[in-house]
Amino acid sequence: MFIPFLGALITLKRLPDNAWAEAKVAIAGPILGSLGAAATWGIGEAIDSELLVALAFTGFFLNLFNLAPLTPLDGGRIVAAIHPALWIVGLALLVGLAIVAPNPILILILVIGGFEAWRRWRHRRDPAGEAYYRVTPTQRWVTGISYIVLAALLTLGMSATFVERDL
Repeated sequence: MFIPFLGALITLKRLPDNAWAEAKVAIAGPILGSLGAAATWGIGEAIDSELLVALAFTGFFLNLFNLAPLTPLDGGRIVAAIHPALWIVGLALLVGLAIVAPNPILILILVIGGFEAWRRWRHRRDPAGEAYYRVTPTQRWVTGISYIVLAALLTLGMSATFVERDL
């Protein structure tokens, strides 16, 4: 479901079997969003449209923000396959951002993310939780490298599409 000015929400028919499966589903959204932003950038450059280039910047930014390592964002679902402790990093990043640039949507994400991270962290040692977070070292590496490469490409995309505005 697409929510204007907020983004998209997907619901699964059934929950993923483990953190690796959830990470693969979660990273697909930012990858597709990045491809959409790159296409917008390419068209903007081809027809010399600053508006489309600026829209591409917005697409790169939103997808990078979505990679913040805190559930309900996709980044929180991705880093669960690397190590659930990374949610603490995401929580700290978003708290810092909320202090620097207060925003009601950001605060809502923090509240939801904080409760969800606490719930998941508390249950990670339950038998079901241990089974869910059982990920092979290769899967952790693939997830981590994919996450870092995507974040780096999005950062480069933002840098390349930044349009200076004169006010």
